[in-house]
Amino acid sequence: MLFFTGIKIAHKTNLSKFVKKQAYMRILIIHTFYQGPGGEDTVFKQESELLAIDHDVETLTFQNKKGWKGALQTLFSFWNIAAAYRVRKCINNFKPQVVHIHNTHYASGPIILRTIHKLGVPLIMTLHNFRILCPSAILYHEHQLFLSSLKENFPWTAIKKKVLDGSTVKTFVLALNYWFHRRIGTWNMVDRYIALSSFAKKLFIDSTLHVPTQKFTIKPNFTFPIKDTIDAQEDYFIYIGRLTEEKGIVNLLKAFSKTDSKIIIIGDGPLKQTVVETANRHANIKYMGFRTRDEILPLVEKAEALLVPSVWFEGMPMTILEAFSVGTPVIGSDIGALSELIIPDKTGLLFNPQSVDNMLKTVQQWKNYSIKEKYNIRQTTKEFYFSNFTPEENKKKLLEIYNEAIEDNIKRS
Repeated sequence: MLFFTGIKIAHKTNLSKFVKKQAYMRILIIHTFYQGPGGEDTVFKQESELLAIDHDVETLTFQNKKGWKGALQTLFSFWNIAAAYRVRKCINNFKPQVVHIHNTHYASGPIILRTIHKLGVPLIMTLHNFRILCPSAILYHEHQLFLSSLKENFPWTAIKKKVLDGSTVKTFVLALNYWFHRRIGTWNMVDRYIALSSFAKKLFIDSTLHVPTQKFTIKPNFTFPIKDTIDAQEDYFIYIGRLTEEKGIVNLLKAFSKTDSKIIIIGDGPLKQTVVETANRHANIKYMGFRTRDEILPLVEKAEALLVPSVWFEGMPMTILEAFSVGTPVIGSDIGALSELIIPDKTGLLFNPQSVDNMLKTVQQWKNYSIKEKYNIRQTTKEFYFSNFTPEENKKKLLEIYNEAIEDNIKRS
């Protein structure tokens, strides 16, 4: 079941008319930054800034560290009293009506959920990944999906396979931490979990996490629209993202090595050298390295389509939402949440990510469409964005979730 109820035409109307005026609210948003920047950081910042326009927003952040300091943070993440103290102090001073957490791993730890719950403040947590289900966090290991942890009360298989950084010790420590908090009921202290898709929601509900179904809700990410648009398209496809195995970059390179179709690849990562070497051998493959959002969007807008060949369960890729915002269709993997975002002949096309031939066939299918067919899909793609992924839609949904959590909290009092 999709979380999108249909394609609604909204982009020709002032979107502010769709946003119901919400009562002024005091909101505390908590986030732990990883050692390197990532998509979760972007969502945290965007949602904080968006809510701060109309509401009183306070943010509290933690920072993961490297070396022995990071090792200590990992050890103390079982029961981080210092983090709990910071959270308690912030709540007592700010007196929020609701607290929204994005990430606790690993500098703050799950104890802060217990602290917030004991203080009687409604608590919301966004599930950006699958870490509370499996130490891998991405449900991908050894060149394939790894789903064993979803049905195990304790993830012994994940430990045996060293799914976290190839380390038995690291995998065991994280597994024990999250299992311990599962056993003492920490995860049930959250009033609302935000899943990014109906697919992700079902994974959490059907797992051994044993959190009541009514605690899960669905809210996708969002991206800001651009003011100026380009009508003319050029004859190339585009890939944007980390150059890693789970992102499907290997099969993408194999596919475009067998065709004359042009593709631009933007990003960085462990497989950068493989991309560079392949691009040097094939004139139709162009590698542009890392680029800023302002540099990327015009390229996306002029492209035939965005390619998303992921072989793992993506959350809610910002690259797809940005492509939709400029009317660029997405040709992507028929797997997980991507199957909800990419609606064949409406917002793009789907292919089997494990089949290079099927990827090529789908790319050729797009190229064979008439100019009118492509134009109609681009228009529907943009309508899909304005109906579901704008800042206005995101704020409206967030405030609905906050109010639901507040109402539930009042009923329990």
